[in-house]
Amino acid sequence: MSDTVQDNLVVILDYTLIVDEEVMESTDDGEPIVFIQGIGQIIPGLESALYGMKVGEKKTVVIEPENAYGDYDPDSLEIAKKEEFSEEIPLDVGTFLDLSDDEGEVLSAQIIDEDEDTVTLDFNHPLAGNTLTFEITLSALRPASEEELDHGHAHS
Repeated sequence: MSDTVQDNLVVILDYTLIVDEEVMESTDDGEPIVFIQGIGQIIPGLESALYGMKVGEKKTVVIEPENAYGDYDPDSLEIAKKEEFSEEIPLDVGTFLDLSDDEGEVLSAQIIDEDEDTVTLDFNHPLAGNTLTFEITLSALRPASEEELDHGHAHS
């Protein structure tokens, strides 16, 4: 087995994500993330920064929007009538919703504005348009099993 990150290895990674000098999330208080390298399970900029890292190695990676969640798209806003939603759904600013389009694809949106009759939905990823800074530590590596490769994700 390789002692550096390469495709089809299960990567166990600790990280802290910083946006605009604010910690957005961190594995410090929980479990590291576990994924198969090279199959697009994490954002492209982070995945490419991992190649060649060794277990125990630490680095800081700065990722521009085009290699993360893309630029913010103002055309990804939609106004919807409140009457289109079930009464059980809280239609408050800040609420995240999973909605199905006409083809049955599930899309995530956040309510960013509301008035008496409508809500404004933002279909951009919450981190779209942001430069992301990751402080990463490669905790472990192992070969992915055939079953994991077939399923497209690491098993615990």
